[in-house]
Amino acid sequence: MSHKAAKIGLTSLVLALAFGGLLYSTIGESAQYYKHVDEVMLQPDAWYGKPLQIHGYAKNVARRRDTLDYRFEMHNNGQVVLASYTGIVPDTFKNDSEVVLQGTLSPDGFHATEMTAKCPSKYEAEGGVGAGPAADIPAESAF
Repeated sequence: MSHKAAKIGLTSLVLALAFGGLLYSTIGESAQYYKHVDEVMLQPDAWYGKPLQIHGYAKNVARRRDTLDYRFEMHNNGQVVLASYTGIVPDTFKNDSEVVLQGTLSPDGFHATEMTAKCPSKYEAEGGVGAGPAADIPAESAF
């Protein structure tokens, strides 16, 4: 191997290692798990307190009257987790909507800090799955 080829090879190796190290240090600390409800609920105690993104379908959506506090169930493949979220929800967030939550799991449910609701199919019939707003629940009721 010539001297020039060795320099090119060594330079490429150093650059690749530097890029890999930078990528690992940047993404490694902020990486979060993305799991479905049924995967998490197989061993929920393994996920308690860890940053987590969880995917499922919203059911029994309720909002505390005059607040931005939401409580609902997330379902997937027969497994359920109680979820709570405080904040402005996407327009597409309704019963039976596909939802991805970011937050933490605790023994009393999933506490979301961010929410993404997937868009329903544009071919879905009017008044079909997911139709209707969240039900208001009295402000004095604790949930």
